[in-house]
Amino acid sequence: MKNLFLLIATFSTSLLFSQVKKIPLDTMVVTNHSININGQNLAYQAIAGTQPVWNDKGEPTATLFYTYYRKSNSEKEKRPIIFSFNGGPGSASAWMHIAYTGPVILNMDEEGYPVQPYGVKDNPNSILDVADIVFIDPVNTGYSRMVEDKDGKLPDRKSFFGINADIRYLAEWMNTFVTRNNRWESPKYLIGESYGGPRVMGLSRELQNSQWMYLNGVILVSPADYKIYSTDQPIYSALNLPYFTAAAWYQKALSPALQQKDLLEILPEVESYTIDKVMPAIAKGGFISDAERNEVAEKMSLYSGLSKTSIIDHNLNVPTNFFWKELLRKDGYTIGRLDSRYLGIDKMTAGDRPDYNAELTSWLHSFTPAINYYIREKLKFKTDIKYNMFGDVHPWDRQNDNTRDGLRQAMAQNPFLKVLVQSGYYDGATTYFAAKYTVGQMDPSGRMKDRVSFKGYRSGHMMYLRKEDLKLATDDIRQFIKDSDSKGKPAKY
Repeated sequence: MKNLFLLIATFSTSLLFSQVKKIPLDTMVVTNHSININGQNLAYQAIAGTQPVWNDKGEPTATLFYTYYRKSNSEKEKRPIIFSFNGGPGSASAWMHIAYTGPVILNMDEEGYPVQPYGVKDNPNSILDVADIVFIDPVNTGYSRMVEDKDGKLPDRKSFFGINADIRYLAEWMNTFVTRNNRWESPKYLIGESYGGPRVMGLSRELQNSQWMYLNGVILVSPADYKIYSTDQPIYSALNLPYFTAAAWYQKALSPALQQKDLLEILPEVESYTIDKVMPAIAKGGFISDAERNEVAEKMSLYSGLSKTSIIDHNLNVPTNFFWKELLRKDGYTIGRLDSRYLGIDKMTAGDRPDYNAELTSWLHSFTPAINYYIREKLKFKTDIKYNMFGDVHPWDRQNDNTRDGLRQAMAQNPFLKVLVQSGYYDGATTYFAAKYTVGQMDPSGRMKDRVSFKGYRSGHMMYLRKEDLKLATDDIRQFIKDSDSKGKPAKY
């Protein structure tokens, strides 16, 4: 008996240590829920699962974790569906999932600052009343992972981690998802935040030209445009000034004359001055006259809350890092990058950049426990794999970035395709004016500008964290979906 016990114990232990921690390749868990949205009760299903990415030989190379919300007892084939991506690159979809469009939101106060105990609550502003939603985690984010082949070898990282590779495999994955879930007849939308902006811009063309999947709308939330970031500095640097104005206004660092005005009274004149004066002045470099340099620095100082001397010391080309450190230096604070309403405290007052991003640390220690709890306990999807808020996706191939023009081509070829841009005025990472500039460069002829709308909010990168802006932004999406309905008209100019 003793020997038998030892044998069983040894066998059990060997099984325990022989287990390999893997995410299921192809699975799903279905749960049923209800929620009150805009005063109406809505029953819905949540499907948390994984679906493979296939190579050209039909072999799985990765599996993507997704959460699919669909209204119960509806004619789903005709109901709009939205595919949601966050950015990074390397970020999970948790941010918009549990703070913006999904049926639950993070516990936070009215201004969007997370509060303890961490967790989630019903989102009365969810867009689930007007569209089904799929939140997708790209490879190495969330629970999504690459898959070993029959020889135990992982696929080439280049097949996933780059602007164009990312777009190609996600488009293929979406085709499979739409087919499996019988959504070909549904009006289709993409929403992408931050790096998700160029991702969905590129997907709009890839889906249309390679998957024959046409969209009704693309929603860009605080979009990042690497065409701007990689261009010469005069353009990129100059575009920051309207953001400097907004952040300084919020922190009450502008002159009394400007401070007494509403933000939206000030920004149009700053935007015009940026394009007409600042951009050309920085582009002149050493050829600018002393008189013009001083005149522009004086005006930039007025609009930014920075000293004229510090602006001239930077040759009018003021880095955002310096702005975050300098604006409230005399008060002993730094301001946040992604949301400049947040304040930080550095080890030293001296320096030209903050020690850390005050807003991101706050978000991570509140979003991470909430998404892990929610998926496991409410959606009943359980695994020992770590949920990667940020995953290993580098090096990321940034070559041949044609995503901006990809969206233009998709719009030109598809008369029904419309675009909504949503930005927070206090976002210092992907500034609202850079988003406006992107739209202007995407369609330089201006012939499609009536199909593009811009909405600004008095918040940061994740404008939806603030209660007032959450309602405004979700209502803007509802209106956008309504406005992009073809209403049975033929697709022609």
